Amino acid sequence: MLRWIRQQLGFDPPHQSDTRTVYVANRFPQHGHYIPQRFADNRIISSKYTVWNFVPKNLFEQFRRIANFYFLIIFLVQLMIDTPTSPVTSGLPLFFVITVTAIKQGYEDWLRHKADNEVNGAPVFVVRSGSLVKTKSKNIRVGDIVRVAKDETFPVDLILLSSDRVDGTCHITTASLDGETNLKTHFSVPETSVCQSVSQLEALQAVVECQQPEADLYRFVGRITVTQHEEEIVRPLGPENLLLRGARLKNTKEIFGVAVYTGMESKMALNYKCKSQKRSAVEKSMNTFLIIYLAILLFEAIISTILKYAWQAEEKWDEPFYNQKTEQEKNSSPILKFISDFLAFLVLYNFIIPISLYVTVEMQKFLGSFFIGWDLDLYHEESDQKAQVNTSDLNEELGQVEYVFTDKTGTLTENEMQFRECSINGIKYREMNGKLVPEGMTDDSPDGSSPRLIGDELLFLKAVSMCHTVQISYDQPDSLLGGDPFSHANGYSSNHMEYYASSPDEKALVEATKRIGVAFTGSSGDTMEIKTYGKSEKYKLLHVLEFDPNRRRMSVILQTPSGGKVLFTKGAESAILPFSTDGEIEKTRLHVDEFALKGLRTLVVACRHFSPEEYIDVDKRLTSARTALQQREEKLQEAFAYIERDLQLLGATGVEDKLQDKVQETIEALRLAGIKVWVLTGDKHETAVSVSLSCGHFHRTMNILELLQQRSDNECAEQLRRLARRIKEDHVIQHGLVVDGASLSLALREHEKLFMEVCKNCSAVLCCRMAPLQKAKVVRLLKTSPEKPITLAIGDGANDVSMIQEAHVGIGIMGKEGRQAVRNSDYAIARFKFLAKLLLVHGHFYYIRIATLVQYFFYKNVCFITPQFLYQFFCLFSQQTLYDSVYLTLYNICFTSLPILVYSLFEQLVHPDILQSKPCLYRDISKNSLLSFRTFLYWTVLGFSHAFVFFFGSYILMGEDTTLMGNGQMFGNWTFGTLVFTVMVITVTLKLALETQFWTWMNHFVTWGSIAFYFIFSLFYGGIIWPFLHTQDMYFVFVQLLSSGSAWFAIIIIVITCLFPDVLKKVLYRHLRPTSTQKSQSLPAHQAQALSCLESLCCYQHGQSGCSRLALLLEQMTGQCKASVNNCHSSSRSNRWGGLQRRRGTIIMNSDEPFDLGCSSECFSP
Repeated sequence: MLRWIRQQLGFDPPHQSDTRTVYVANRFPQHGHYIPQRFADNRIISSKYTVWNFVPKNLFEQFRRIANFYFLIIFLVQLMIDTPTSPVTSGLPLFFVITVTAIKQGYEDWLRHKADNEVNGAPVFVVRSGSLVKTKSKNIRVGDIVRVAKDETFPVDLILLSSDRVDGTCHITTASLDGETNLKTHFSVPETSVCQSVSQLEALQAVVECQQPEADLYRFVGRITVTQHEEEIVRPLGPENLLLRGARLKNTKEIFGVAVYTGMESKMALNYKCKSQKRSAVEKSMNTFLIIYLAILLFEAIISTILKYAWQAEEKWDEPFYNQKTEQEKNSSPILKFISDFLAFLVLYNFIIPISLYVTVEMQKFLGSFFIGWDLDLYHEESDQKAQVNTSDLNEELGQVEYVFTDKTGTLTENEMQFRECSINGIKYREMNGKLVPEGMTDDSPDGSSPRLIGDELLFLKAVSMCHTVQISYDQPDSLLGGDPFSHANGYSSNHMEYYASSPDEKALVEATKRIGVAFTGSSGDTMEIKTYGKSEKYKLLHVLEFDPNRRRMSVILQTPSGGKVLFTKGAESAILPFSTDGEIEKTRLHVDEFALKGLRTLVVACRHFSPEEYIDVDKRLTSARTALQQREEKLQEAFAYIERDLQLLGATGVEDKLQDKVQETIEALRLAGIKVWVLTGDKHETAVSVSLSCGHFHRTMNILELLQQRSDNECAEQLRRLARRIKEDHVIQHGLVVDGASLSLALREHEKLFMEVCKNCSAVLCCRMAPLQKAKVVRLLKTSPEKPITLAIGDGANDVSMIQEAHVGIGIMGKEGRQAVRNSDYAIARFKFLAKLLLVHGHFYYIRIATLVQYFFYKNVCFITPQFLYQFFCLFSQQTLYDSVYLTLYNICFTSLPILVYSLFEQLVHPDILQSKPCLYRDISKNSLLSFRTFLYWTVLGFSHAFVFFFGSYILMGEDTTLMGNGQMFGNWTFGTLVFTVMVITVTLKLALETQFWTWMNHFVTWGSIAFYFIFSLFYGGIIWPFLHTQDMYFVFVQLLSSGSAWFAIIIIVITCLFPDVLKKVLYRHLRPTSTQKSQSLPAHQAQALSCLESLCCYQHGQSGCSRLALLLEQMTGQCKASVNNCHSSSRSNRWGGLQRRRGTIIMNSDEPFDLGCSSECFSP
């Protein structure tokens, strides 16, 4: 019971040790002193709330917001003291906001519960009591032996015990974990691989010792102790023995494994992405404005309280004959009375703080984020991927980016490798028609046959074809899965096999050796097979020395068919050449530099032959390091360093990675928009510079500065000073800086300011040989600089995750290096070229919309509450309210809420195509210009001035002559307040109409509909006696007001008086001092005319008819798009949709094809 309570409250029992001991099949020791460890059950919990904690936890989270907490205090004050307004006026809006937010969050959490229940209730098979038992996934315990069949996902993290294959291996894909679609081979230890039946597994006596759960998918340290014939056999366990929850079994009929990590302790659960805690610049400005308005509120309340007591200093006003004080009032404490009056004024003026602002902003961000996914220009047809939004909190930040940090491989390039050249024993070769041809020679074989390579060339090709982690798929039937793994040699042509690799470089190299004549044809257990010009050779795989970013190389140790032991290694030239003692080292180094200058990715290949004595030593060192439970990684590094030395250099490879489409145009557009682009890559200097030049990041006319191979702090500082002097002295418009990882570490250690000074004077910076954490450090350096620029990081691989998380905005590319970058990003796009549209159009729209929304909210609330403040001067600060309580409650909820919400979803200052063709317009909104203090002051002063006109305009009309009715009947204070309120609702609504540039039918509907709704509601509210109301001060007030011609005249005159200066200012500024944006608005109509918003929705769909899901509802309301696909390109619009293509029931617009600007698909997109 106690454990259940702890789980409900979110507490996990702490682990008592650094390792866990798992008894296979839960065969615990029989002696009485053993206390079993407590492990989590196998339930996955992605939900945030339970039935028991939803109300308190949700309320706690909501009242952590300043505005919500403030209104709660106001509501409690209204309940405790006698205030001029009913507690309903603040309680109802607060209840509405809290309820709407709670329903939204509760519904989202209910969906998570539903998904969790489906996962937790999935059927699984477990070995218990000597038989295979079917149970639910949530019932699996640590130590249970689980059976998984082909194409099923693993329900827990398992140690592989056996499979239907003789060698005990299995193939899996981890696409749902890291996006890698290649087949990975996992292994069981020899002692358990023979246990292929339930009875054998039931008799198995084994204990697994491993580390406690951690989130790293690629790290696992453990060992298994198997007891056979009273003898204990210890085997090491690593990531290759661990089957992760969420991965899928492939090409294997079934496997058995023991559960080691269950439920929320599985690696998949530990990698669940928490909601981004990033805050946008607009949100920070909004909080600043709230504090300013809170100060205004306190000022008004204090002034009113002081003036009340100053006025009541005269006895005739302190206790007039019509309002005699009670004995309790006469005897009450003056201090308590002052505090009570102050709180009463605070309640009276509290609506200057807009509680509904938060809800409207949340709705705008949530609904607006759909437009990115609906944008056809961000859809990539080849991969069938559309843009996705992982967090909508940062939409407006896309319009404020000043620095873009981008990865190179897979982001600027396609990450599709093609083998081009190689260097073997100091001679350069290139591939021509499937043959290796020495440089300077041509492919002149008369019969087209490939000349056979011998000696060093053949050894080089064998090294490339076997030093890798590539897997092969043959699409062979299940009946052959358990047979000879090399059965393709007898009946399966090697042409049917397909290579799968986590690294595109490896796949390109293995495919190249196959074309040349040395084909890798598969591996089974510890055997690798290659075919050399048709002749089969089998090598025994003794050890794999895995790649890691510190060594920057990977190696395999093989036993040749003749019995010799050989090490093949490949890696970066800086990781191989210093350890090479034989071969054409200098020539190869020159060739590697030449390859890099051509923009090719380079790898160096070497080997080492072991004598029998040397191999025994090597095997002993590796086995000792791999079975260590403590400091295993450090011991492995020492063993690897001992083995990978005295190498014989074989050669180098050059692989081309093509640039993505329109990369150069995108970088140039970002530069014109005032955004500086930094490229951060792990590639070597020459390769990175070559790619930077080819993609337009560096221009040929640019002065390229270098900070490379610095070895000491002093040397680095001196070089930075020289570069700073060169920038000042050189009369060159643009400079580019190249810096490598080692020099960067020195620069960031002691000379940050000097380094930043050089960087800020460079229009492009290239950082090469960068480690993942260095990328994040560079981003943090810019973020925390005095200017506090907004940064964006974009990448496609796991090595970019730290950079993406560090930047203000993180964007993942849906590339070929897995999905880790996408999973950890705020936004995800398929290609780098989409970044221009995302920033220049969507970012522009999101920012101007949210900026206007925030300032308009404060403006309309100043208009709302200032007349209330002015009214106190005319009622002896008696705290008499000017407006009826119902009007106080509904002003922000009903009368003025919808127009600004629709504006914030659809507004477009400039047509999207013009924004893309004129990137310089992005500069107009940079540095949070629309939310600057000057703009904020303008809206605030405008609100106060309009409020003065509302109040005094109505007062002048009614102050001298109150007999405005034809029968001589006089108007009272409620009629005066209603007149002020009516003028205010009309004026603030029309003010937003003046700000609107892009009108849709929805803008018209909510703008004029809001005014109409106010009049209709007021007529019903005041025209009927409502039995549930205690008092009805407004009975027949509105009807009488509207029956007066003078009142109508006053409404028209006051509205015109308020808005005419705005109109005049706009006209004068547009003609005398137009901004770049205003000039773009005046382009010819055929260029700026936008397609109707809802029509654009008709043209993107994911599997249904021609209309998207939200559009379907709107279209049914408007009748603009019927359910049939054909209606979306009917004859009346046929000329617009020249770029449409039909693809699997989906209408796609090809953004590369020309189309009429009148039909831009982006018109609906923010």
